Amino acid sequence: MNPPPSPTSPPDVVVMGGGAAGFFAAIAAAEGGARVRLLERGARVLTKVLISGGGRCNVTNAEEKPEKLVKNYPRGGAELRGPLTKFGPRDTRRWFESRGVALKTEEDGRVFPVTDRSQTIVDALTEAARRANVEVRTGVAVRAIRPDGAGFQLDLNSGESLTAARVLLATGSNPQGHAWARALGHTIVPPVPSLFTFTIKDPRLKGLAGVASPQARVKLEGTSLEQSGPVLITHWGLSGPAVLRLSAWGARVMHEGGYRGTLRVNWLDQSPEVLQKTFDQKRKTDPRKSLSASPFDIPQRLWDSLRTAAGLPAERRWADLSKSEMARLGAELRDGAYAVTGKSAFKDEFVTSGGVALEEVDFRTLESRRCPGLYFAGEILDIDGVTGGFNFQNAWTTGWLAGRALARR
Repeated sequence: MNPPPSPTSPPDVVVMGGGAAGFFAAIAAAEGGARVRLLERGARVLTKVLISGGGRCNVTNAEEKPEKLVKNYPRGGAELRGPLTKFGPRDTRRWFESRGVALKTEEDGRVFPVTDRSQTIVDALTEAARRANVEVRTGVAVRAIRPDGAGFQLDLNSGESLTAARVLLATGSNPQGHAWARALGHTIVPPVPSLFTFTIKDPRLKGLAGVASPQARVKLEGTSLEQSGPVLITHWGLSGPAVLRLSAWGARVMHEGGYRGTLRVNWLDQSPEVLQKTFDQKRKTDPRKSLSASPFDIPQRLWDSLRTAAGLPAERRWADLSKSEMARLGAELRDGAYAVTGKSAFKDEFVTSGGVALEEVDFRTLESRRCPGLYFAGEILDIDGVTGGFNFQNAWTTGWLAGRALARR
C-alpha cells in the first residue's frame, strides 16, 4: 500500500467531498496506486449514507440490465448507460460483500445490508479507505481552487495551501461546489428539488392519512407527465411511489409553476371502459346490494370518501344508480382533480435536479472536457434518480470510474 500523503508529500489526487461518491472515488483511486487526500468541510463523512433509507441505507437495486436501469434516471440516464456496464449494481454488491457486508434484496428490488443499519455500510467504506491509505481530513473548507499549470492549488480555510496534480469534485448539490465548477469553466444547470410529495388540502383526503391505493395513476394536468403505482395519502397530501416518480420527472415543470397545479388521480388505474364494465356487472349480478362495500381493490375508507364526494349514500343500491350518478362516481374514481399547493421533502433523502452540464464531462473517465485534470462524481452532476437505490448507484458508478481514471493518470 502507498503511504498516505503528508504536508511535505503533496497528494496526487485531492477529493473534495466526503459523501458516497467522493469516498468511493477516493478508495478506487488509492487502491489503483494514487496518493489521495479527501477533504470534507463538515465534522463527519458519509452523513447522508447514515440517514438514508430511514437509517437502513438502500445500497443499490436488484435490476442489473443497464437498458432498464437508466429508465430510473429522469436526468442522466443516457450518459450512465455506458458507465453502468463497467460498474453496475452487480459490481456494487460484489464490492461490499467482498468486504464482509451481507446484503439482502427486498420484494421491490431494493438492496439493503442484512443488518438493516446504515452504519454497516459506513464501516465498510471507512475501513476500505483506511486500508487503501486515503488521508481523510474533516472540518476543512476550501476557499479557492485554481489551475497552476502542473495541476491545481487549493487555498484552505486554515490558511494553508495545498497542491495536487488532479482534483475530483464530489460536493453533491452544495452551491459552493457549483461555484468552483463554474469558476473552472463549467455550465451549471440550476438545481431544483426532485423527489418530493405533493401538498394537497382536499376534503376527500381528510382523515385518510395512511390509506393507500395499491395501483393508481397520477397525471399533472396540462402536461404529458404521468406515472402509475401505489399512491399514499398523508397528513399533508399525497405521496407514494407514483407521486415521487412524477415529482422526479416533473421537477422543473413543478418548480417553474411554483409547485402549484392540478393533479389528476385515477385511483384504480383503469380505463373508462373497464370501469363501466364493472358497474354493469354489479348492476346485473348484485342489483339489490348497496354501495356500502367497495367493489374495487382500494381501501374501504377511500371508497367511502369517493362515493360520498360523488353524492351517493351508502344505502343506495346498484340497480337504482342513474347514468349521471354512475358518471359522477366514475369521475371520482378515475379522474379526480386535486389542487396541489406546495411540496414537502421526502423523508431525509433530499435529491436535486441540476448541476454540472453533462455534455461538458467525458463519461468514460468522468474528467472535465473544459479543465484537464478536473473530475466529477455523484450528485454534483446533472444526474438524479428515483427512489430504490438508484441515486446511490450513480454515486458508486461515477465514483469508481473517476477513481480508476484518476489512478491511471
